[in-house]
Amino acid sequence: MTLRHAFRLVTPLDEEAPRRAVRLRELGLREEPDPEFDEFARELARSLNAPFSMVNLIGPERQYFAGLYPSSLDRGVDPATDPFRAMACDHGYCMYVVTRRHAMAVNEVKDFHLFAGNPVVDEIGVRAYLGAPLIDQSGTLGTICVVDTEPHDWGTQDVSFIKARATELVERIHRRAQLQNGHGYPPGAAS
Repeated sequence: MTLRHAFRLVTPLDEEAPRRAVRLRELGLREEPDPEFDEFARELARSLNAPFSMVNLIGPERQYFAGLYPSSLDRGVDPATDPFRAMACDHGYCMYVVTRRHAMAVNEVKDFHLFAGNPVVDEIGVRAYLGAPLIDQSGTLGTICVVDTEPHDWGTQDVSFIKARATELVERIHRRAQLQNGHGYPPGAAS
């Protein structure tokens, strides 16, 4: 057994992935960089004093950071080909947030055996994580999160803040979908 397969055994099973993929399409959300989400990620990182932040749309095969801070443009990379925009579902901690449907704060990932062995620790240097699910009436759409390369003491105010921002972003997503087609579903789809 390879090490990569061992991580898949502890990554939560995402039974909502097929339904989520349909709902993301209904809302007009695709695996492509979104400048509005990049700005949202920037604001989130600054508010929580974190060096990195993401708006993460989670599909059946991978996670896609439609919002990313620092953004592709901040780093001088073509947004369409930025390798940091996508990640395997067994990398990182957002799958735990999506399947549990609860915010999660990890002040020091190395303090938890389950999280310390995740590939993002060695590949990216992640040491702390704070994330909240993006939930609408159909279920979980994805997450918003901030990460740090140093241990970070996320307090209860930080958790409350990220949960409120997640709710706010879902409302913005719904407003955008309504402006696009009047009801949050693609033209011709039943509501």
